[in-house]
Amino acid sequence: MKSNQLKLLSNICFFFGFASILGSIAIWFLTGGTEEVGKAHAERFGIFVGLWAPTFFILSNRFDRFSERQGD
Repeated sequence: MKSNQLKLLSNICFFFGFASILGSIAIWFLTGGTEEVGKAHAERFGIFVGLWAPTFFILSNRFDRFSERQGD
């Protein structure tokens, strides 16, 4: 891949990392409902989506490093 494509992919992954955090909070608060089962499911699903954030940030870092190597 070209350096500018890797940089774009790095930026996209970085954005998705923050979107995952915000999505996790939104899922937790908005999909809970009033029943205990619904609240528990919303909490677990919110945590699941929130766990994607570190992966996206790591991918962003790696793609950025690869783009710098391609530029050399």
